[in-house]
Amino acid sequence: MTRMEELIRAFKAFSPEVVIHAAAANVDQCELDHDLAYLVNALGSRNVAAAAAMVGAKLVFISTDYVFNGRAGRPYTEFDAPDPINIYGKSKLAGERYAAELCRRYFIVRTSWLYGRHGKNFVKTMLDLAGKRDEIAVVNVQVGSPTYAGDLARFIAGLIETELYGIYHASNGGECSWFAFAREIFRLAGLNHVRVRPISSAELNRTAPRPAYSVLDNYCIRLQGLPDLRCWQEALRDFLQGEVLS
Repeated sequence: MTRMEELIRAFKAFSPEVVIHAAAANVDQCELDHDLAYLVNALGSRNVAAAAAMVGAKLVFISTDYVFNGRAGRPYTEFDAPDPINIYGKSKLAGERYAAELCRRYFIVRTSWLYGRHGKNFVKTMLDLAGKRDEIAVVNVQVGSPTYAGDLARFIAGLIETELYGIYHASNGGECSWFAFAREIFRLAGLNHVRVRPISSAELNRTAPRPAYSVLDNYCIRLQGLPDLRCWQEALRDFLQGEVLS
């Protein structure tokens, strides 16, 4: 992805109709290695956008709620001005801008607190910790919208069938803190022995700052009459029942 000539050769060989660009660097690692963050999230995204435009493909760029500063005190729409407070958010915003500038047929899809069957995520981490300890400390001051990757994938599958290009917010409905999210995970999983202890962000001692309130409003989905994503509690229940507890 970071080697332009190789990427163009691959795109010309496969001639994709749609390119879904989901690559991203770790939030805290970005804060430690600015060069890698911009190389992958910004310049790598530039390369993907340019290659997609060259073969006439539609481009889906997966972005993040971390492009916002978290100080609005209300859900962010697609028309709110981004103002990221960490390198991850800044590099992803740079990638968004490359996508919009270089590829005419683009969908920028911002989502938040993503979890699913594959890869490392908060739900898997909580379930793993529940097997090792009876008390887990979780941040209670950061608020967002947990989003099931399966729901996001279904939304994108429908979106790419349209010509409604632009920026979309696509998160499961509702909001919660990481603390409330953890408690709901354990409740639905029947892990009543686990005590969740609320802590501050300072106590967690993470490298990168996070926005305190980064709830996304799926405004453009509703404006254009597209199927919206369901509430986060229902999505979490179905994920746990279908993918984990079964």
